[in-house]
Amino acid sequence: MRHPVSRLRARALAVGLSALTVLALLPSAPAGAADPYKWAALGDSYTAGLFVGDPAPALGDASRDGCDRTTNTYPDLVDRELAEFPPGRSVQLTDVSCGGADIGDVTKERQQPLSPVQPPAGDAANWPQVAPQVQRAGLDGTTDVVTIGIGGNSLPFAGVLAKCAELGLLGRSCQDHYTNPPAGEESIDQKLARVQDEYIEMLAEVHQAAPNAKVITVGYPAVLPESGGDCTRLDMTRLGTVRAADIDWLRESVLEPLNQTIARVSSFFGDRYVDIYSSSVGHDACKPAGTKWVEGICGDAADFWPAALTRPVRFDCSLLGKRITLVHPNAEGHANTAMHVERAIRIALLER
Repeated sequence: MRHPVSRLRARALAVGLSALTVLALLPSAPAGAADPYKWAALGDSYTAGLFVGDPAPALGDASRDGCDRTTNTYPDLVDRELAEFPPGRSVQLTDVSCGGADIGDVTKERQQPLSPVQPPAGDAANWPQVAPQVQRAGLDGTTDVVTIGIGGNSLPFAGVLAKCAELGLLGRSCQDHYTNPPAGEESIDQKLARVQDEYIEMLAEVHQAAPNAKVITVGYPAVLPESGGDCTRLDMTRLGTVRAADIDWLRESVLEPLNQTIARVSSFFGDRYVDIYSSSVGHDACKPAGTKWVEGICGDAADFWPAALTRPVRFDCSLLGKRITLVHPNAEGHANTAMHVERAIRIALLER
C-alpha cells in the first residue's frame, strides 16, 4: 500500500503547490486537538450537484429542503480529502448551496426551492422558502473559510441559453436578440453590468457577516466548446437547437465575461478566485461521454433524477434514455473543481 504522506505530496504537486505548501499540508496536531476550522460552502446548482451522487439529505429525510444537494459534489469531495489529510486540525463543513440560487439568495433574499425530486404533496412549488445562505450557514466571526459559487442564475445563463435554443429552432440569432433586445429585455452588456453590481454588494455583505474569514470565489467551467461548429446540432445530449454561431457568442460574450466579472470583483476585495474554466477546456457539453465533464440538455444522471419536466415548459429526455441535466457538471466535472478548490482552501488556511 502506498504511504499516505507520499499520496498527499503527489496529489498536492498535481495541483501546483510549492514544496513549502506541501509541507504545510501535513497535520501539525492530532485531529480534534483544537477547535475545527469552520468552512461554509455557498452557491447554486453548480455547487449543490443536483444529480451527481446520492441526495443529501437522503430521500425521505425530514430535513430535505428542496435544494438538491448531493454527494460527490466538489464540497463533499474536498471535505473528504480534508478529513483524511487535515490541514493542522479538522475542518467542519456547512454546505448550504441550493439549486436555482442567485446572487441575492446568498445574503438577503429568501429562496423558493423548486426541486422536482419528491416535492411536498407532489408539487415542486410546495417546498418551503429557505433563508439566505449566509444566515443558514451561520456566518460569524468564527468562520474561517467561505467558498462561493454563484452568479450564473443572476444573468440568468440558463434563460439566455434557452432563448438561444428557442430562436435557433426558428433559424434566428440570439446574439442579435441580446445585442439589440426588444423593449423590456436587458442587453447582455446590461445583464453583466447588473451582475457585477450585485456581486460587489454580495461580497461586501459576506465579509461583514464573516469578518475574519478567507473568502474564495469559484468560477464556472468551460461548458461550451471552443468552436460552435464542433457541436452536433439538434443533438439533445449536447446543446440541442442552439446555432453554432450562437454557441461561439455564448462562450465569448456571456460565459467568459461572467467569469471575468467574478474574478475582477474578487480581486477588488482581495479574495481568491478559483479558475475552473482553464482546466476544463476540452471537456464541454459537446464532447462524447467519457470526455465531457458537463452533461448536455439531456444526459446521464442518477435514477432519482427526472427524465421529464412539466414546468415551466414540458420537456422529456426519456425517449433518449436520458435524464434532464440542463448543462450541468457531472461527477468528473465536480472532481476537477474539487481539486482546485481544495488547493485554495489549504492555502487560505495556511495564510491565517
